[in-house]
Amino acid sequence: MIRLLLADDEDLLRSALASLLALEDDLTVVATASTSTEAVRLAREHRPDIAVLDLEMPPTDGLRAAEEIRNGSPTQIVLVTRHARPAVLRRALAAGVRGFVPKTTSAARLAEILRDIAAGRRYVDPDIAASALTEDDCPLTDRELEVLRAARSGGSINDIAAEVHLAPGTVRNYLSAAMTKLRAPTRHAAAHHAWQQGWI
Repeated sequence: MIRLLLADDEDLLRSALASLLALEDDLTVVATASTSTEAVRLAREHRPDIAVLDLEMPPTDGLRAAEEIRNGSPTQIVLVTRHARPAVLRRALAAGVRGFVPKTTSAARLAEILRDIAAGRRYVDPDIAASALTEDDCPLTDRELEVLRAARSGGSINDIAAEVHLAPGTVRNYLSAAMTKLRAPTRHAAAHHAWQQGWI
């Protein structure tokens, strides 16, 4: 029996998917979550074989939750998303995510993918994979991305500095460099652009 954790902030989708997957003889849903924080907690508590996570799930996102779940755990991760940005795929694969599927995938097809992943294989939606191969590389450094990620919350320079453990002046320098590279008028616009591209 393949034990699953399902996490999605949309109650109807989460419930419907749980019901459909429960019809499969070899799959069982051991827990469901509506936030990324809850998903991490339940994954540690239930230790499922596979966690199926919505990518756009608050308060952080499915990718951050995947990284936390994978830290010292054998649980495999499948990310599902409505907006499949190729850069997110690259980050997901680097984080050890085993499956990357769009929300348009049928429950029957998802069940097949989950079986493949439980057997040690990996699945990436072909259209997402093709887009990832043709996408431009990110022009930002790791530090610039880290600062922009922190800037998405809308906090002050001092808040960002505290979160990333840098001096406020250093944060301003990184934000300025990122804004210049992205031709963004504000740090919030730069952070939004980086998020849309899937870089953060």
